[in-house]
Amino acid sequence: MRRTNTEPLRDVIQRFLKIYGGDRKIKEIKLQNSWGKIVGLNVERQTEFIKISKSAFYVKLSSSVVKHELSMMKSQIIKRLNEEVGETLINEIVFL
Repeated sequence: MRRTNTEPLRDVIQRFLKIYGGDRKIKEIKLQNSWGKIVGLNVERQTEFIKISKSAFYVKLSSSVVKHELSMMKSQIIKRLNEEVGETLINEIVFL
């Protein structure tokens, strides 16, 4: 006998994550993992993700040259990172 009030497990999990705030955390992890794809492997090697806090993405840089280059591309990087998660999750990147 089939139940008519069933729904896909994926939908149940997504609803659970939204209710308990896990949905945002998963998207933050996706942003972090997308960093190398967005900036490239060479730049990724010279950076270290610190945190996401209050819609700002914090990254530690090992080179002032890289910092300058990334600063000039900041708005493009923010746009591409947000596109990766399908919503505006960050509005700022802070280079340390």
